[in-house]
Amino acid sequence: MPKVTFKSEGVSVEAQKGESILDVALAHGVPLDHNCGGFCACTTCHVIVEQGMDQLSEIGEDEEDRLDMADGLTLKSRLGCQATLLGDGEVVVNIPDSTRNIQGD
Repeated sequence: MPKVTFKSEGVSVEAQKGESILDVALAHGVPLDHNCGGFCACTTCHVIVEQGMDQLSEIGEDEEDRLDMADGLTLKSRLGCQATLLGDGEVVVNIPDSTRNIQGD
């Protein structure tokens, strides 16, 4: 069973293959913005994958194009709505401050 650690939030959870990073975050109360509803039409669910990139689906052309507009873009950047869990290993992500949904705001 895959495990996702949201390092910036101090949360580690078990997930299901086929779920996106965004799905996992929402299911476990991890604040991750998703203004477009998870349809690869914005960059608000931008995450940085610190470990386990090989456990995720490959990045598609639409995601690459969208990521070019993300604040704080790195070589390890993914959109949470597009990065789907494929393996049983651990994925460790950081949610950049620019995309973190501060609860209560």
